[in-house]
Amino acid sequence: MDSLVQPHGWIALKLPSGGLRVLQITPNTTISLGKYGSFPSNLIIHRPYHLTYELQDKRPGENFNRLRIVPASELYSDILSPSTSNTTEGETPITNDDEDAENPLSTGIEYSLVDPESGAIVARTDRAELDASARQTLSTEQIEALKKDGTDAGRDIIAKLMLSHTAIDQKTEYSLAKYKLLKTKKYIRRFCVLPMNVPMLANWQLEKDSNKIMDIREEMIALLGCWANVHYGEMDQCEEAKTQEPEQERLRTAGRWLVVDDTAGLLVAAMAERMGILYSSDEKEVTSTQRRESLDRLEGSVEAVDSTRKPDGEGDAKTTGEVQQQDALDLESQADRKLSHGGPKPRRNHSQAPFAHSNTLTLVHANQQPNLAFLRDYGFDINNPMESPNHPLTTRLMTISWLQLVQPELDNTYSSPLPDVSAEVLRSWKANRRGTYYRKRRRWVKTRHIVDSTRKGEFSGLVVASTMDPISIMRYAVPLLAGGAPIAIYCPSIEPLTALVDCYSIARRAAWVANPPEEAIGKAPEELEQWPGNEEFPLNPSLVLGASLQTSRVRKWQVLPGRTHPLMTSRGGPEGYVFTAWRVKPAEGKVEARGKARTRKRKIEEVPKE
Repeated sequence: MDSLVQPHGWIALKLPSGGLRVLQITPNTTISLGKYGSFPSNLIIHRPYHLTYELQDKRPGENFNRLRIVPASELYSDILSPSTSNTTEGETPITNDDEDAENPLSTGIEYSLVDPESGAIVARTDRAELDASARQTLSTEQIEALKKDGTDAGRDIIAKLMLSHTAIDQKTEYSLAKYKLLKTKKYIRRFCVLPMNVPMLANWQLEKDSNKIMDIREEMIALLGCWANVHYGEMDQCEEAKTQEPEQERLRTAGRWLVVDDTAGLLVAAMAERMGILYSSDEKEVTSTQRRESLDRLEGSVEAVDSTRKPDGEGDAKTTGEVQQQDALDLESQADRKLSHGGPKPRRNHSQAPFAHSNTLTLVHANQQPNLAFLRDYGFDINNPMESPNHPLTTRLMTISWLQLVQPELDNTYSSPLPDVSAEVLRSWKANRRGTYYRKRRRWVKTRHIVDSTRKGEFSGLVVASTMDPISIMRYAVPLLAGGAPIAIYCPSIEPLTALVDCYSIARRAAWVANPPEEAIGKAPEELEQWPGNEEFPLNPSLVLGASLQTSRVRKWQVLPGRTHPLMTSRGGPEGYVFTAWRVKPAEGKVEARGKARTRKRKIEEVPKE
């Protein structure tokens, strides 16, 4: 992911209140933050993330606010200040009890309130008497007027509110700091620019519309990625060229994951981020690479011309140098002209699917088109992938419906191949008819490649976050996995996963081995993998080992002396559970132990008789 804010990219602005505002940065526009103000979008483009900006007061004749980068020393001034050190050892902390209010205890921490006009300290945390000018209270009309003025980025109104508080002398050290923090969050005009990565997208969507992502939290997404062993799985082309392995063996070592995602593409985005295919490469790097390649291709022609010249003397050498300089300029201009016009466009091969063979994701969906709306935030649209041909997901994300996976002969696109047309006949057709033929043939080739490669199986893992019954998903997905492939399934409730764990329990596996069902007797291992199941054995329990169920939840705690407890304002909702297991290949025939077994004889000491 880029470390700088890119034009037309999605970012998240963290406001002082803690809320997030997600928007797309469009150049030459104005970004409005409501009561905080507005600023031009060009002020944050090509600047680093995680910077905190402050909206300054509007200058005369301008209808927008300029930005100021807030340094870290100013952000954490209350923490880093020498006067805000921790309490000394053995000193009792201040509490909110009535006895402490009447008999305050001295502490090492001292917060002071300074009048901005006179510079005099008017309030301290040691309950010193307030100055007479700080006893005046502000009315609602005065607060609204201060909010409209908005001078000094909101710091003026915060200082006046604290000066007008008549009971500030009764506040404890912690209460005064809490009061100041609340007013700062409400009135300060600051924001922080954060990258729109997958954890940020998950947290923002969890607060906005949790049902759209099945209430899946950031820690649950991390568990799915870890247990499914999702990682960068690209095959080395050099090693692939040296080793002559069959296609099935190469597919076993390639990183290919099977996904069932009903979270609008959030799970696919998280897996793609782990695999390194979520973010597109920088266009400037691609352009510079193309420029170097064009210069290298044209360099040979200049060397051939220089080799034909045979200079005699200094004048000829000078002439040769001028010619070489002119040739270099002509070479550079020719490369620029070739890049500006795009160069010769490569012809498309309409008989081959443009998909990679490793480090890929195969999404199984239940609708006519997959719902991957969140991938648009990362520059990829599944409905129109040719808008971003350089995006890695264009060649590494394949989608297939359940109908195409289970019964591909019933799918019209898969079962209706287009006849081959000779080049003479194609040239005789009109452009519209020829374009329609190419478009339909590319769609058929693409569908055929996805269905055939998916049904061959040998996937590296299975990750599921779906509202469908997990037992029905496992019935068709487990045979597609390679031996030892991990399985990770997320569900908001525990009941469906409990039934799935029971299908692969040790008791069912023992019953399957001791007394297999009549439908499974005499069948080959390949046929048992496709066994549809019955009432006693909904799934084949010999295909999966290590079935377990777990959950995890990150909880925020308030850590204070004598007041340490979990925050009571945490978000509720479903807990969420993860099913984990591993795909195994049942051994054929009788299994016997090898080697010599050693038996340790136990010495029994004789007890002397009395």
